Amino acid sequence: MVETAVSQLFDAAVQPHGAAASGEYRIDDLARLAGTTTRNIRVYRDRGLLHPPLRVGRIALFNDTHLTRLRMITSLLDRGYNLTHVNEMLSAWEQGKDVGDMLGLESAIAGSWATEKPERMSLAEARRLVDDDAGFDRMVGLGVIKLEDDGRDATIVRPKLIEAFNEIRQYGVATGKLIDLHEQIAPLVDQISGILVRAGVEHIGDRLNPGAELPPDTELAEMITMLVRFRTQAVSAVTATLAFSIESNVESVVATILAQSINSPTDDPES
Repeated sequence: MVETAVSQLFDAAVQPHGAAASGEYRIDDLARLAGTTTRNIRVYRDRGLLHPPLRVGRIALFNDTHLTRLRMITSLLDRGYNLTHVNEMLSAWEQGKDVGDMLGLESAIAGSWATEKPERMSLAEARRLVDDDAGFDRMVGLGVIKLEDDGRDATIVRPKLIEAFNEIRQYGVATGKLIDLHEQIAPLVDQISGILVRAGVEHIGDRLNPGAELPPDTELAEMITMLVRFRTQAVSAVTATLAFSIESNVESVVATILAQSINSPTDDPES
């Protein structure tokens, strides 16, 4: 059903100007409905991503086809694609290529959201990167590192995590301790992620019922854009909340250490 929805959305986004489409919007209204700016719309027009508007005297009028296409452009940009990629994808769809050929179904649904890109290297390079044999084996067991080609190569699934481990190790914290912390924290993060994703799915679940007629193309575009922005804002909010919590706890711990230092007896009775 989702693949059909994405396909219909692309169909609506590449309709030539003049095809059946309701609604007429001036550029300010179009920008407001699509959640973008008039400047961005003009840039997309100049780059050929948007069809020309209907001219009535000196007034440029846009319709629902423009709105759908604009929301699609915004959604793809939010998912990490640049204007050239967006133009290529829309052009490919106009030439008859399917969603799977262009993006892969997973990418079409979820977008290029990964904040970490796996890195492949030789097994020797991966072991040097971790620099801890026992820690390396534990990371393989946890899926942080994946062995390839019968163990000749390795894919670092979580390069930023290992980068953070190596940074903290410089302060004398053992790799095993860091992995212990990761094992404690990861399930909690998964719980938070599950709560947020369910909230997003529940929001659109009432609007996409199995067996029911799909919503209008503009509404599908709005839902996809909402999910993309929901992800972005959810990550931002959780990051800010975690940072605030850590800062508060650090201040509390530092205050306790200072208080204990000030109140502890010294060797010099005259001090």
